Amino acid sequence: MWYWTKVLTLILIGAVLVWAAYEVITFPNIGKLRTENPTTSSMIEYRLSEARANGQEPKKYMIWQPIEQISPNLQRAVLAGEDARFFEHNGFDWDAIQKAWDEAVKEGEKEAKAEGDYDPNDWIPPMPSFKRGASTVTQQLAKNLYLSEDRNFLRKGREAAITYFLERELSKKRILELYLNVIEWGDGIYGAEAAARTYFKKSASNLTPQEAAYLSAMIPSPLNVFNPKKNPKRVVRRQKAILRGMNSIQLKY
Repeated sequence: MWYWTKVLTLILIGAVLVWAAYEVITFPNIGKLRTENPTTSSMIEYRLSEARANGQEPKKYMIWQPIEQISPNLQRAVLAGEDARFFEHNGFDWDAIQKAWDEAVKEGEKEAKAEGDYDPNDWIPPMPSFKRGASTVTQQLAKNLYLSEDRNFLRKGREAAITYFLERELSKKRILELYLNVIEWGDGIYGAEAAARTYFKKSASNLTPQEAAYLSAMIPSPLNVFNPKKNPKRVVRRQKAILRGMNSIQLKY
């Protein structure tokens, strides 16, 4: 019995060491992002492969634009909608995470009560989905640039590590510049410049506050929930909320 316990322990240790070595070897070189502008991302490649798998023509409309040529209106609108404490946190907004947890607990209690399956003395709250702004701009950038669409604890751990190194290696200005140039803004539309030209026939440098808030409103789900063709009223409602929050955002470069 003792022999097999040692064998299983050694196998487990070996597996952990192999996994750790794999993580180190495949970990992205974040330092190069200081000077190199990415031409693609994990998200973009996923969309392209998804289109090919569905027999569709892959689409990629992306025009890199330095942050100095992206309207401050859009910068403020994006932060108002996605990460109002961007300049205060170190990549993780713990207050927002706590809020997401509290909301998940409340929703779980409500659902359990509705199903007649709630006992306050014997009930484990669900894990929060973190879909309500708990994911910071830096975390979103980590996911978009480097991670797959799979959702599991290993992926979440890798996201946390990449987020830490993004914040350590890059300035806030550079993180926001990268984010604004790679995020998805529609079917095959990536980055602020492509979005501004697609939706408003102008450069991202010339966006008005209303236009910037409209684009920001789409970010959480530009293909579905906040797709302006599918759900125009939802986009407009979120646009109005973002407009109200924009004045409180200061760009602290």
